[in-house]
Amino acid sequence: MSVLEEMRIRSLGVIDDAVVELSPGFTAVTGETGAGKTMVVTSLGLLLGGRADPALVRVGAKAAVVEGRITVSGGDAAALRAEEAGAELDDGALLISRTVSAEGRSRAHLGGRSVPVGVLTELADELVAVHGQTDQQGLLKPARQRGALDRYAGDGVAVPHAKYAAAYRRLRAVAAELEELTTRARERAQEADLLRFGLNKVAAVEPLPGEDVELAAEAERLGHAEALASAASLAHTALAGNPEDPESVDATTVVAAAGQALDGVRAHDPALAALADRVGEISILLADVSGELAGYADQLDADPLRLAAVEERRAALTALTRKYGEDIASVLAWAQEGAGRLTELEGDDDRIGELTAEHAALRAELSDLGQALTDARTEAAARFAEAVTEELASLAMPHARVSFAIRQTQAADEASGIDIGGRSVVYGPSGADEVELLLAPHPGAQPRPIAKGASGGELSRVMLAVEVVFAGSDPVPTYLFDEVDAGVGGKAAVEVGRRLAKLARSAQVVVVTHLPQVAAFADRQLLVEKTVDGSVTRSGVTVLEGEDRVRELSRMLAGQEDSETARAHAEELLATARADG
Repeated sequence: MSVLEEMRIRSLGVIDDAVVELSPGFTAVTGETGAGKTMVVTSLGLLLGGRADPALVRVGAKAAVVEGRITVSGGDAAALRAEEAGAELDDGALLISRTVSAEGRSRAHLGGRSVPVGVLTELADELVAVHGQTDQQGLLKPARQRGALDRYAGDGVAVPHAKYAAAYRRLRAVAAELEELTTRARERAQEADLLRFGLNKVAAVEPLPGEDVELAAEAERLGHAEALASAASLAHTALAGNPEDPESVDATTVVAAAGQALDGVRAHDPALAALADRVGEISILLADVSGELAGYADQLDADPLRLAAVEERRAALTALTRKYGEDIASVLAWAQEGAGRLTELEGDDDRIGELTAEHAALRAELSDLGQALTDARTEAAARFAEAVTEELASLAMPHARVSFAIRQTQAADEASGIDIGGRSVVYGPSGADEVELLLAPHPGAQPRPIAKGASGGELSRVMLAVEVVFAGSDPVPTYLFDEVDAGVGGKAAVEVGRRLAKLARSAQVVVVTHLPQVAAFADRQLLVEKTVDGSVTRSGVTVLEGEDRVRELSRMLAGQEDSETARAHAEELLATARADG
């Protein structure tokens, strides 16, 4: 089990420099009003990620520092989370430090590593439950009471709640998509018309990949057909000669003569033979080119009709590229994408139908899951209320009865709610239930919300009873109570001490108290004292034992440490506590 071993507090409020040594079991922190007892709670709050208030820094100091040492087991969730943050354990202990500067800056360290304050907050859920007057006020809110009931119920509520939450998230997503489709129906119809128009234009032209490039080349050739034919004819004559002019000189004849001249002597020199071969290659190449030029000139036809057809086709393609892409390849890509989008838009009606059906099915499913969640909470509420009522009987409230009111709010119309118990009710991410803790302090009294039906002392005992019940179902290693016994006295205070001692059998309990009846049941009692200058120093937090503890209990009882009557009462309280233990 994790145990908060000690805290060192420097320059925080009235505390100059003090060490608070804690131990397993029940520790009571006592002292005169204003001595700084509450700074113990404040310090622990800072260690666990609480808000950094620069007003807490002691006047004249640059910063307040709180350091804590908590023993943890290797497999604890807190230890695992700390290791994820890069922290290292010190001989099985986790060292936590929080610094708050007078300017309001805050720093946190965990196991020797600087970490975000949020990491400390995560650890708090696993390590310590802090209860003070503000926490009691928080538990007066119905939303917190529902959370407390769910926490107590465990898997009985957690399992249906998880299924409900998943269905609720899906319902929200479906509803959002439906809203999108229906509210933007006109815009989507306009988009579909534009796509349909463009795709029809492309389909009418039926462009082929690369067609624009091929037609551009053909248009260029047809537009200069006469010049091309003339140039090919002249080049052919220059290479092959003019049959009508036997005396004309042509390249083929000249090269052939060069080859004949070399053939006669090539056998005498390999170098000249190689040159003769190259001349032969030139002769063959000239013959090939000459033949192709003759064929090109014969095939080239200046066809005005074909040129007009090409230009007309190019104009049709250009009309597409002006609107739908830089070239035909881009136009075809746009058409493919547009066809997919049009299919999607034209399927909106089908999609709306599918979503509408799914929405109805999800609401029906949520109704079933919401009913299961209500039933699970109702069953857990009966057990929880009975357990708390039993605890109150031990806290000098034998006739008090605690119960839960689990209600739902009627929906404005059937479409906006889910069916729970045959009614259409308002629902949310945690179900349709509104949970409120009720108290009937005595027989004949009508159960009322604890915020209205309990006095300050009764409220403190109800909160303590709730926490004792929680300890049996969802324990945390350490509980810190700040003035949870406010408004309690006499026999009730003794019972509060007994219940805190009972809680300490399964967890570490630290209580800041002004009641001797509570302090007497502690396994260890710490006294917080100011020095003459109004500060709490290192020696200002001491462990009380023997005579010193009797004197402090006497002071708490009668305001006089040396009153014989008070001393006798103090010793009697200690004896009673030991007998119970």
